[in-house]
Amino acid sequence: MSRNLLPVLALLTGTLFLFLGNGLQGLLLPLRGTLEGYSNETLGLLGTTWAAGFVIGCFVAPNVVRRIGHVRAFSGFLALICLNVLLTGLLVDQAAWLTLRAITGFCTAGTSMIIESWLNERATPENRGTIFSFYISITLFGVVGGQMLVPFSDVTTTTLFMICGILYSVAALPTTLSKAASPQPLKRAKLDLRGLFRNSPISCIGILLIGIANGAYGTLAAVFASRAGLSQGAVAAMVTITIFAGAIMQFPAGRLSDRMDRRHVLAGLSAAAALAGLVVAMVRPTDAYGIIVLVAIYGAAANALYPIAVAHANDFAAPEDFVKVSGGLLLLYGIGTIIGPTLGGPVMSWAGPYALFLVTAIAHILITAYAIFRSRQRAPVPAEHRDAYSVAPAATSPMTTPEGIALDPRSVPAEGTSEDRRN
Repeated sequence: MSRNLLPVLALLTGTLFLFLGNGLQGLLLPLRGTLEGYSNETLGLLGTTWAAGFVIGCFVAPNVVRRIGHVRAFSGFLALICLNVLLTGLLVDQAAWLTLRAITGFCTAGTSMIIESWLNERATPENRGTIFSFYISITLFGVVGGQMLVPFSDVTTTTLFMICGILYSVAALPTTLSKAASPQPLKRAKLDLRGLFRNSPISCIGILLIGIANGAYGTLAAVFASRAGLSQGAVAAMVTITIFAGAIMQFPAGRLSDRMDRRHVLAGLSAAAALAGLVVAMVRPTDAYGIIVLVAIYGAAANALYPIAVAHANDFAAPEDFVKVSGGLLLLYGIGTIIGPTLGGPVMSWAGPYALFLVTAIAHILITAYAIFRSRQRAPVPAEHRDAYSVAPAATSPMTTPEGIALDPRSVPAEGTSEDRRN
């Protein structure tokens, strides 16, 4: 294993610091915004603008990299992210925060695409799976590690913003100082949303709704916890347990979906996430322990949905179309993460912080109903012709990029794969 990772160890080290900064900043902003008296609508828009910037970056960043090269582009994107987080700590202003957050989302897409393309080029058929799994683990522990830094300092000061800037600065060093040759130019994924819908309606509609639920929760969970009276440490613990519960649930959910109709697994998990959300919204627990337990159940079910929906779409697609199918689903997920916080903020202002889980519950109920409906419209793919389930990056981190999709071992089709998936 060490032999497989040694050539990309420096790059993965920089990736860890990048996601430490992402995790810290992602939790710090809603907590500080809540203390500053920002409205739920404004706090929701912090997630909306970041997601919009990220989606735009996936299309525009490749052109920037082609013009100035990988190393210069990577350093420039990270410099902007570092500058933005420091300005966010100095300029405590709603309009400034929204603008800076959009720029950060754009630059995050650029840095992620460069890292993932670099890893993709260094990967071989023998070590691709190892590198891909290690990369997903780093994104998970990076985001969680960054979030757990929050309780160690006062969010009303600039200290955590400065620490975040330090993390981003360190992230630039391994790639900037590397002697390795730059990877090939980034490629834009060719998308066909109409064909994707014909291929798998439930995956398209389901992932859009998953994006809405995850976008609303991911942006506003800290706001909900703060307004529910949880301490700074309890807020960090609640957000972290959601990610860990989702990561642990990936494997049993994936094995189950390999043995039965994936649409039934989608329906069951969505129903569980909806039920957990409705209990939080209706019971309105006030003690930290009760909230964390319910949110852990919610996170386990909700965060296992995305990779199962991707695997189901690939069950009906030709192996060589993996990148195109996953890229289209990524775009739909990105659109959902733009819609979710935009809806969640006003709903929380209208019905209280616990109403956040009404937004997620409605999305998951719709997934359940549509998955059951679609399971009666088309027979499942026979087990021997199904796509192999794999943990998707978006299941453990806010978003991935087309380059991250290309890094997935499933993007390299096996020889002699049956064409029966098309039927």
